[in-house]
Amino acid sequence: MKANIMVVDDERTIRDSVQMVLQEEGYTTEVAANGKEAIELLKERDFDIVITDLKMPEMDGISLVKHLQKQCPQTLIIIITAHGSLETAIEALRSGAYDYILKPFDFDDVLIKVKRIVKHKELLLENQALRAAVQEKYDFSKIVGQSEQMQEVFSLIRKVAKTKGNVLITGNSGTGKELVARAIHYNSERASKPFVAINCGAIVDTLMESEFFGHKKGSFTGAVRDKDGHFKMANGGTLFLDEIGDIPLHLQVKLLRAIEESEILPVGGTTPIKIDVRIIAATNRNLMEEVEAGRFRDDLYYRLNVVGIRLPSLNERREDIPLLVQHFIEKYNRQLNTNVRNTDNETMRILMNYNWKGGIRELENVIERALILCESDYITKKDLPPNMISEEFTPDIPDRLKDAIAQFERSHITKILKRTGNNKEEAAKLLDISLSSLYRKIDELTIKPSSSI
Repeated sequence: MKANIMVVDDERTIRDSVQMVLQEEGYTTEVAANGKEAIELLKERDFDIVITDLKMPEMDGISLVKHLQKQCPQTLIIIITAHGSLETAIEALRSGAYDYILKPFDFDDVLIKVKRIVKHKELLLENQALRAAVQEKYDFSKIVGQSEQMQEVFSLIRKVAKTKGNVLITGNSGTGKELVARAIHYNSERASKPFVAINCGAIVDTLMESEFFGHKKGSFTGAVRDKDGHFKMANGGTLFLDEIGDIPLHLQVKLLRAIEESEILPVGGTTPIKIDVRIIAATNRNLMEEVEAGRFRDDLYYRLNVVGIRLPSLNERREDIPLLVQHFIEKYNRQLNTNVRNTDNETMRILMNYNWKGGIRELENVIERALILCESDYITKKDLPPNMISEEFTPDIPDRLKDAIAQFERSHITKILKRTGNNKEEAAKLLDISLSSLYRKIDELTIKPSSSI
């Protein structure tokens, strides 16, 4: 970037010579004879850098620094001072100046300091842009879904994001657990701090403690230097523990202690390290069954499950499939430089009736493949994987999406009720919904007992 710079000095020779040197380097430069003139210029335009003398009539450099800190916090300041005024320069630095130049100064030194500030500004702007992009990407409103189940998830995200409580996210593979974890983090007070994700199932048991808590040099074979663990890397932010059910019992004890005491002890270390980390854990297992089987500690389970969020499978939220399809079409149109508009009706019916064992990931894969193969404005069934076309498909499904979804749900729930002998508790478990949700569906879809047995 070529910065806009203001030079403020009551000595005309100094301000004009500095202006000339900066302009020769391509910087846009304005000059002011004192602090008051500088403030008037600041009302007209923004400046990236202000280079100001300390000793000036009417308004000195210290007063200008304080004004800039309040009114123009994005502007960085370089102080010009004589050797005898070094203490005043230190006061200016404490007031918010970024750097200082001693008189008599070397113009090369001025350019070096300006270039350093410009680089610093570029990094600041880049970080702000990246943070804004990440926050926008993981804003919960970007999670696709209008179904009742997803609206309940959104409501929980809004509530838990405002708190510091630990969260346990459960759901099948491919339901978007990490996306929800990031949405919670980036909508919380910790958004500017690190979000560190770790897949517990991908770490060898013998290295898991080191990965979590770090280690000291020489603590084990191969520990050639000190290493920070994920807890320390996430300090001040959020640690996302994916597949938490894969953590071995001996490490669960240490994880529980780290959560309860807010401190960790690196492998081979003797001094505990205080940490401030919010834990969001996720699993596709039934942790209560793991607890009952003795494979997961109940005290750790309750520490993690302060707030539980269950993500519905794609088969449970079929009304969201058209939205997700459109979302993935738009995404891969950008990536593949294609211009597909949507699917035709027959293809959408196939997608609506398919058994999505792989969840949203499988749907995304199908749409990406379809866009690569598609030769028209609309995805047709020939663009789908052969196994999807070969599966049984009912051609008399209504065209209206709402009617099609209702017909499928009525047929599927009726089939499950018949299989369980109209045992609604068992049917609810097979459908992976609550008993109250099943009763509500039976009422909404007018499923009669006689049609269920």
